[in-house]
Amino acid sequence: MAWLILFLAGLFEIVWAFAMKQSDGFTRPVPTMIMVIAMLLSFGLLAWSMRVLPLGTAYTIWTGIGAVGAFIVGVAFLGEPLGPLRALAAVLIVSGLVMMKLATPA
Repeated sequence: MAWLILFLAGLFEIVWAFAMKQSDGFTRPVPTMIMVIAMLLSFGLLAWSMRVLPLGTAYTIWTGIGAVGAFIVGVAFLGEPLGPLRALAAVLIVSGLVMMKLATPA
């Protein structure tokens, strides 16, 4: 259950990062409110997962989901470039997340 909660926390991290971009420096109220709510949910779910999972594992997986997810959202919805080195970097991050999961007994 902790892994599912951690995955949801990572998804909310993607939401708040995208909403932050859409808030245009906190000048647009709706994206700003979405960002704040998603942040609270993300941090709350991360904290909940840390009741079972080790700090290093939970935090690494959480930030990795957010980083790769934000990268994908940026490419898919914001027209950010997808070059070979950027794609390789994302693959390496995902590889690290898989290795961290495999190395964690919980």
